[in-house]
Amino acid sequence: MKLERLMTITILLLNRKRIQAQELADQLEVSLRTIYRDLDSLGQAGIPIVSYTGMEGGYEIMDSFRLDRQLLSFEELTALSTALRGLASTKAYDASNMDRLLGKVGAMVTQAEQGRTGEGHRIHIDFTPWKNSQEDQSRYDSLRKAVDERKLIRFNYTSRTGDEQGREVEPMSLVLKNYSWYLHGYCLLRNDYRIFKLTRIQELEVQAGTFIRREESHVQLNERWALPERNDPFSVILQFKASAAVSVMDQFDAKDIERLPDGQLLVRTTFSSENWLIRTAFHYMADVMVLEPAHLADRVKKIALDIARQYGVLDTD
Repeated sequence: MKLERLMTITILLLNRKRIQAQELADQLEVSLRTIYRDLDSLGQAGIPIVSYTGMEGGYEIMDSFRLDRQLLSFEELTALSTALRGLASTKAYDASNMDRLLGKVGAMVTQAEQGRTGEGHRIHIDFTPWKNSQEDQSRYDSLRKAVDERKLIRFNYTSRTGDEQGREVEPMSLVLKNYSWYLHGYCLLRNDYRIFKLTRIQELEVQAGTFIRREESHVQLNERWALPERNDPFSVILQFKASAAVSVMDQFDAKDIERLPDGQLLVRTTFSSENWLIRTAFHYMADVMVLEPAHLADRVKKIALDIARQYGVLDTD
């Protein structure tokens, strides 16, 4: 415990210009006498700690001192800190553990460089999902523990088609893709590896029984997921109203967009799934028309008419 406390004091001193003994005692939940003994021990170990008296007094480490940072440059340390802060936004790790890790990275920056750290934090990475409830966090925590402890899990899962089915799974790993968490696992129902989106997992139960982890690595599992879709891509032409321009620019590549004289936009692109094209068309509601292929334009029209009948807009005869 003392060694951990000494390391914590060193990191705090390296990340702060000056800190008072009472603040150290409060943070570490020990007495002032213990802090004084720890500071003395650090001094004897060769860490140049200087004390100052008065209202603005306290303890600090001499500007020339720094921890060995294994030849990492200031720019590399800043990039590492930025990446860690982005990881912290996923809440994948306990906040206190992440704070300690960020503190250790900061401790490798010299006093002279600390004034520049604000310059390096102009890039911010935020993976916080739009939907981030306490229930989601609890589900993630349970699954992470099951992965670590090799615990079998049971849950009800809703597929893309809306079918719900009970599953028993050997959880392999958790992965964040496009702001959503997924579980890699071996499904005992399918007798094969499967990927489950966490938001579709319900009634999760972590079982008492454990399993022997299979040989498939996380990299191999991810490659399975990254396999291209079996459907051959097909060309489409979409015409958007000017009011949808911002959304169109967000979704499609600039090279695929043609702006017409009246402000409307033509998008020439490819899709690999007819259903995905239809979902995209209805996402834009009345702001888009499918021009080509003609048979998909007809499908969109038919579905739109079915929706109108469902709301009683059209006669059902």
